[in-house]
Amino acid sequence: MPPTSLLVVGSLAFDTLETPSGHAADELGGSATFFSHSAAWLAPKVRLVGVVGSDFPKRHIAEFEERGIDVSGLQVMPKGKTFRWHGRYGREMNNAETVSVELNVFGKFEPKIPAPFRNSPFVFLANGSPRTQRAVLDQVDRPKFILADTMNLWIETEHAALIDLIRDVDGLILNNAELLQLSGEPNVVAGARWALAQGPKVVVVKKGEHGAMLFTEKEIFALPAYPLERIVDPTGAGDSFAGGFMGHLARAGATTFDEMKRALVYGTVLASFACEDFGLRRLFSLDAGEIEKRAREYCRVFAVDLEGARKPARSNPRRRASPARK
Repeated sequence: MPPTSLLVVGSLAFDTLETPSGHAADELGGSATFFSHSAAWLAPKVRLVGVVGSDFPKRHIAEFEERGIDVSGLQVMPKGKTFRWHGRYGREMNNAETVSVELNVFGKFEPKIPAPFRNSPFVFLANGSPRTQRAVLDQVDRPKFILADTMNLWIETEHAALIDLIRDVDGLILNNAELLQLSGEPNVVAGARWALAQGPKVVVVKKGEHGAMLFTEKEIFALPAYPLERIVDPTGAGDSFAGGFMGHLARAGATTFDEMKRALVYGTVLASFACEDFGLRRLFSLDAGEIEKRAREYCRVFAVDLEGARKPARSNPRRRASPARK
């Protein structure tokens, strides 16, 4: 049987980051970037579709390839610049203040799914316009499981298109505030019930420092965040969470409730690593043993059963660790 593939469509970016731990400029970022680098530790095959400008260094493309991520769906626009975001975090680091945004080539992104990618059984629609996400659905061939992310901007500006999209996906992932905004309900449980009634089989609610919740029509499961003593930069934690979640499902080749509970563990663990340094630095310096060790430590503390996970996190002989970037 060929390895189970996982397709992600979303943004690649350069981030300038300000946190109580310091300042970092031109860090590699973007939703598809964090997702794919997290998912690649677990999923047999990760396929990425996105867009960058002529200013995107070839060394970053090589970093994707060294992790085994297929970037043949990456569009390089010769006359444009890559998406840029500048964010600032206060002491609590629960939310980022956006200092500036330059959409550049991502503002006119029209995803083109390569023919070999269209049969991917697992698909992640990273945060983006629901019209862009719909364009992806129109190009793929009956995936086994589609998970869509969204945010307050699209809830406010493209509400009808978003509701239409939600009807055609298997899972919806968003944070606590976004769920309440989307549903108009007063609490997370009622909001999740509303969202499930729109069509998805699964709703995953990210609650930041308070963990995550998993909802299906008949069951609810919740986990706290991994207890970190020090958080350097929470940028990309949500996308890393989604990468761990979908990476495990692709590895297991199954979407049973038990596998989704295990996927929640791996999402939580990958998100915790992402917070330990600026940008993707910690995800680059990881090894498979660290992921499995933290997952099992976490499960011992919170009494979660990891048995049944098909394989441990993947090692990569070409990349044991990368030096931290500036």
